[in-house]
Amino acid sequence: MDSLLDQLDNEPGGTGSPTVSVLLPVALDQTYDYAVPEGLVLEAGMFVLVPFGPQSRIGVVWDHAVGEPIATPEAADVTTQRKRKAAPRKLKSVSNRLDAPPLPMVSLRFAEWIARYTLAPLGMVVRMMTSAQAVFEPLKPRFGVTLVPGAPIPPRMTPARARALEIARDRLIRAKSGLAHEAGCTSGVIDGLIAAGNLAEVAIPEKKCPRPNPGHRVTQFTPDQERAVHALRSAVDAGSYSVSLLDGVTGSGKTEVYYEAVARALERGQQALIMLPEIALTSQFMGRFEARFGCPPVEWHSALAGPERGRIWRAVATGDARVVVGARSALFLPYCDLGLIVVDEEHDAGFKQDDRVHYQARDMAVVRGSLGKFPVLLASATPSIESHVNARTGRYRHLVLPGRFLGTELPEITAIDLRKDQPEKGRWLAPMLVEAVTETMAKGQQSLLFLNRRGYAPLTLCRTCGHRIECPQCTAWLVEHRFRNRLHCHHCGFSLHMPEKCPKCLEPGSLVACGPGVERVAEEVAERFPEAKVELLSSDLIPGLDEMRAVIKRIETGEAHIIIGTQIVAKGHHFPDLATVGIVDGDLGLAQGADPRAGERTFQLLHQVTGRAGRSFARGRGFIQTHMPENPVMAAIIAGDREAFLSREIETRQRGMLPPYGRLAAIVVSSRDKETAANVARDIAHRAPPSDRIDVLGPAEAPIAVVRGRHRWRLLVKAPREIDIQAYLRAWNAGLPKLPGDIRITLDVDPYSFL
Repeated sequence: MDSLLDQLDNEPGGTGSPTVSVLLPVALDQTYDYAVPEGLVLEAGMFVLVPFGPQSRIGVVWDHAVGEPIATPEAADVTTQRKRKAAPRKLKSVSNRLDAPPLPMVSLRFAEWIARYTLAPLGMVVRMMTSAQAVFEPLKPRFGVTLVPGAPIPPRMTPARARALEIARDRLIRAKSGLAHEAGCTSGVIDGLIAAGNLAEVAIPEKKCPRPNPGHRVTQFTPDQERAVHALRSAVDAGSYSVSLLDGVTGSGKTEVYYEAVARALERGQQALIMLPEIALTSQFMGRFEARFGCPPVEWHSALAGPERGRIWRAVATGDARVVVGARSALFLPYCDLGLIVVDEEHDAGFKQDDRVHYQARDMAVVRGSLGKFPVLLASATPSIESHVNARTGRYRHLVLPGRFLGTELPEITAIDLRKDQPEKGRWLAPMLVEAVTETMAKGQQSLLFLNRRGYAPLTLCRTCGHRIECPQCTAWLVEHRFRNRLHCHHCGFSLHMPEKCPKCLEPGSLVACGPGVERVAEEVAERFPEAKVELLSSDLIPGLDEMRAVIKRIETGEAHIIIGTQIVAKGHHFPDLATVGIVDGDLGLAQGADPRAGERTFQLLHQVTGRAGRSFARGRGFIQTHMPENPVMAAIIAGDREAFLSREIETRQRGMLPPYGRLAAIVVSSRDKETAANVARDIAHRAPPSDRIDVLGPAEAPIAVVRGRHRWRLLVKAPREIDIQAYLRAWNAGLPKLPGDIRITLDVDPYSFL
């Protein structure tokens, strides 16, 4: 890489010293010029410490200036400084170069692409690439304990000391807390053995990343799988950009197929990234990966501790980490030689980020492959409409796995028409579903009951005065969580203890729960099947990742008879003994009338959940409780006619000029004052540049009109696919006056949420 010292930029009035452009990971779309001290060599992508106003901040050396040429801010009011060209003066200097691997040039171009597309500040995109703060801090040595050979027996040998010494006999180095945990004693016991000279404190060697072996195990494939494997290996061997859609039914062995693409990338000496929508999935995934490659991959997700994030970030940058498995944020790690990206469950809405930088990780993975000139693989049993259309038009290679790997049939789906076959009063499971679960238990197999609603009941009201308990900060009902005896808002996190009397009329014992959540279904299951072992899979009931994986492990090993869960159970799990799946409320997702993807999401969710059944033995069964079995989405699920659903959905999108045939951008205006939010939203709408081809819909009060005390109004911009909607939005933004200080504007290109 050429040194940026070759690109001299002498600031008028300055000293003639070489300068560099530095981008700061803050909400600015701007680089700043800094003088380079004599003897300091800087190149693009390097991390530096620079003065910024009254502070010192970490920045990234950029290979060109972004925005207007701006000198280093002297004062705290940097917002004023960045709006005008700096007066001639001496620049501030870079304080220091940090000992961290630089961002590769492709990461700089990737950040710029995302910023242009999402209209987010470039600094905020770079912030996602520098999320491991520990990498910029001095490495802190970690100490553990190990056995001192030949040391005399301690004078006071207690059972706890004996257990600890027995475990330490293997001479391995363990953290004090780890040895105490294994020995079932306190850390004080370990300290006593150190003082007695039986254990010694030593530095723990830096942990090395595992090196997956592409030839560790040979997998036998069906003819359909073999064709897909050949195509994917060829895509990796081509060493160029391409996108493949691996479209296989549930249980078709998609994971084993794309492992072969990963193996080929490893054989070529390249890194591979596998993206999953849910980090709890990585537990099963890790075991399958280790069976294929002889060791686990490197994990990347938000649950990692700070020092571990720093270690992995550095290992990715240096190439020590060969295969990374992670959530959407793994896309922004500084890969030094990335040769393949796999997006598993590519249809999942969990790949969409709706905070700060609004991006769809599946689509950004495709962009990353294009910039890096390597193949991208999208895998799903229910691919998104966008991916289907790209495959049908030839933009993506379409690889189909039509049958299950073990030869079992897809589940038989039966609709339970709740208009005719109603549950008993106060119950939520229809007789047909109860009978199916009873039969399944009698055979020693597992049943799954799915309801995509957390908590015990979505609404609590007073049967005396009719008062409904709602969130004081949002236009939403508080959800009862009976296991915790609390009411929660799922939008802002507000929570209160379950009241004993109505807050309005003060009538004691008058509050009743309306509607079911998974906790209420669990209560009914406990009453109907008191002998059954039940596992409840809901993110708000399981405190952490380790606990979630423990629950999933118990289900895998057959310790649970009945599983009850929210959408987390639809995310690619393989439960070998699962024979029957019951959907408690199949109509729930179809009620999202403002969401153009409501039908698609419902189809995908129900297909994925019912597809958990019968994967390892005879044909499974799926039961869907519904009030409208004639709905086209429901009819397609019940008949197993995916093509009918796709044809209808694609035709609807074409007719309505909706993605992927049109483009959308959502604008949300919010304020703590309702009138201010409404008036500013109307004023923004009136200032929209006129266009014959672009429609601006709204403003209208958002379906959830208040969140965290802020009143929300929405506008929706709709344009044909070929229109540069970002250019239109930039021009619109340029014509806006200065907004009131309390106003916030959120812009989401390609929105997934319409609430």
